[in-house]
Amino acid sequence: MSKGATDAEPTPEDVPVLDFRGVALTYPGTPPVEALRPFDLTIRRGDHLTIVGPSGSGKSTFLNIAGLLDRPSGGTCLLDGIDTAGLRESERAGLRGSRIGFVFQSFHLLPHRSSLENVMLAMTYNGVPRAERVTRAREALGRVGLGNRVDAVPTRMSGGERQRVAIARALVSRPSLLLCDEPTGNLDTTTAEQILGLLDELHTDGITLIVITHDPAVAARGRRTLTIRDGLLHELITA
Repeated sequence: MSKGATDAEPTPEDVPVLDFRGVALTYPGTPPVEALRPFDLTIRRGDHLTIVGPSGSGKSTFLNIAGLLDRPSGGTCLLDGIDTAGLRESERAGLRGSRIGFVFQSFHLLPHRSSLENVMLAMTYNGVPRAERVTRAREALGRVGLGNRVDAVPTRMSGGERQRVAIARALVSRPSLLLCDEPTGNLDTTTAEQILGLLDELHTDGITLIVITHDPAVAARGRRTLTIRDGLLHELITA
């Protein structure tokens, strides 16, 4: 991996966060399955991209490739200008941990650890000293409106609060990109609107967002919307 790929040095604003060139993923078999057909896509700093499509269309496959969880079977994927194709798994993991934050429909919190401890865990393997982990975790929880809930455990928090902890955990490493997979899927309407408002605020503050959703109202909040159907990507162009 080239020097500086996972450090905290700022990336020039004109370098895309993600740049896909002819990216595709085909699962071997008889017959092979084209999960994603070749596509080009550029996601620039400050973009807010929403992705819609039926179940099995390729949305999760796209997210896994964007998040460096899966390797494409063809094409080139650049993250912050870094070509990820030739990286070893340990290098991909380091890049993922330092530059990408994940928010899922299921909160994936440790139930008997405090919100502060859950957020700190995101930095455990990044070489961040404990004192700095505490400071940054408190700042991240404050950013999502939970500065007064640092000692609360998930079993004593509402669904909206737990999702806020999950968002704080995703933000604490100061990523270039926040990937959200159905972030309001387990929330009631009122709480979902609060979480979407928080994501809007984060985007206004400069966070680059990709949100996968089945909800047209959530999709409409993005600056750009992609539809995926049968592994084919189409961008919805609005006037």
